[in-house]
Parts: sequence; C-alpha cells; structure tokens
Amino acid sequence: MSILDVQSLFVQYPTERGAINAVDDVSLQLREGETIGIVGESGCGKSTLGVSLLRNLPPPGKIVSGHILYKDIDITAASETDLQKIRGREISMVFQDPSATLNPLMRVRDHFMEFFNQHEPSLPRTDVVSKSKDLLVQLGIPAERFDDYPHQLSGGMKQRVCIGLAIALNPTILIADEPTTALDVLVEAQILQLLKKLKDELNLTLILITHNMAVVAETADRICIMYAGKVAEVGDTTSIFQKPMHPYAEALLQSVPNLKKRDQVVKSIPGSPPDLAQPPSGCLYHPRCQYAFDKCRIKHPPLISLDNGRKVACYLRGE
Repeated sequence: MSILDVQSLFVQYPTERGAINAVDDVSLQLREGETIGIVGESGCGKSTLGVSLLRNLPPPGKIVSGHILYKDIDITAASETDLQKIRGREISMVFQDPSATLNPLMRVRDHFMEFFNQHEPSLPRTDVVSKSKDLLVQLGIPAERFDDYPHQLSGGMKQRVCIGLAIALNPTILIADEPTTALDVLVEAQILQLLKKLKDELNLTLILITHNMAVVAETADRICIMYAGKVAEVGDTTSIFQKPMHPYAEALLQSVPNLKKRDQVVKSIPGSPPDLAQPPSGCLYHPRCQYAFDKCRIKHPPLISLDNGRKVACYLRGE
C-alpha cells in the first residue's frame, strides 16, 4: 500500500539563463515499510526531490505543479500549520553534512531542547532531557556527551545526533539525503547499519538518497534511478542489478566494481550530464547513450510500466 504518492511533480529554479527543471514530471509511489533508494549523478534532482517532499525547498526553488500526497494530505497545497504537524513528526529528514546541519554555537542539549520546544512545547524539561539522553544512548553516544558542542564530536557522532533529532518523535517516513557522504568508509558502514536497525525497530519507511550503487544494493528494497531531473527507471533492487532496462542504469552498474565478477571491465560513463538551462531535444540521455537512434533525438520517452512493477523511460522498451 502506498503511504506517499508523488504525482507529476515539477520543481523549478529560476536563473538568468531561464528556468531549470530540477525535478521534471516525476511520479513515484512509496510503499509502507519499504526502503527505496533514489540514485543518480550529482545534479540529477534527487536531493531536490527529497526536500520537496517536505516542501522545504531553498529559495528561489519552487514547486510549480504536481502533487505530493501523504495519507489524506496534499503537501503541495497544505497550510503552514498543517506542514508544521507533518515535518519532524510524520516525515523527517537527515541531511548529508552534519556539520552544516548542527549549529556550532549550540550544545547537543540545546538542539534537542529547541526541537522539542518547537514540536512538543508542553513536554516538561526534565522529560525532554531524559528522553534525549536515552535516544543518544540508543544511537551509540554516551549520555555525558549531551552537553558537548558539535566541534567536540566526531563526524559519525554528529550524524548520529542528527539522526536522533530526526527520529525523536517516531516519524512514519525518514528521508536520508546522502547521510554518509562526509564520513569515512568504516563510519559509513556503521551509519548504514544504524539506519537499517532503526527502520526495523521503529517500523520506518526509509527514502535513501545516494549516488552510491553499492549502498542501495545493501540497503534498498527498490531503486528509483534519476537522470537530469527525470525518472529513468524504477524497480526492485535485485531485478535492476540483474537486468537493468534503461541504458543509464546499465552504465551506472558498469561503472561500479563488482568483486564477484573477476573479469569485469569497469567503464566510465562518457560525456557529462546535460545543461538543464539548455537541455538537448528528445531523450535527455541520448547524447551519452550508445543505443540512441533517431526517435530518441526528437521526443523524451514516457515512463512505461513493465512486468513485476518495473518502470522505464526508454524507447528500446516500447512506449
């Protein structure tokens, strides 16, 4: 059953060179209890899609059309009062750089106090302290670090604090936007294991935004691959890794080393992502696609449904 339904979403950033469609006609359904990985190169629109789900776009970005349906609420049309009830309580987000997320002039204690004062102002101060410390311990941070400033914490600890703030009110959906980008490999593995553990314990529905195919291979039930603001392919993780249907998905997988394939030749993707202020005609991927033919240069292919819930936007798979 879908818990979140994104319908034909368009998000634009106006620039001196014209409007840029950072999210371009994206439709996506999120199933309750699943982990979906949103994957693509830098600038493909995956982070913009993530903040759009909370209608928390940095200016001058704006949602120009489409709908984001959460339960019986259309987030794109909701009032600020309704959004306040959703953000942090129903849908929360963890950002990629904990050092930029946390205020360097505030202790860990102050972050939690401010959060609960915003969302649960009637909760006694002693209860806030007790609940916050218990949460930190659950996340692997000693309670005595409650009075530390962010600069006194390691990168992994900072991200755990951010995760603690995101799950403090037991949200239904957690959006994790590149949560391990600023961390080393060992800490990255620990944070991913923590997210998987919290998902199971709290019955979360998890949206994991990343450029790392190896991360979604280990974590996600389904994958949504984005390219130049559009959805290129959606499907369950096993199916996409075994048989990618979109040439971009195929190229992404060929660019990732696979230790099980000793004879694999790792390939880079030729060319660069398109300039979205002056996008190419037709399929946005066709200038880099080895399979492109005449039709690909005329009109962008629609996202069509295949067997087993797979969706792909490619003329090689029909219309």
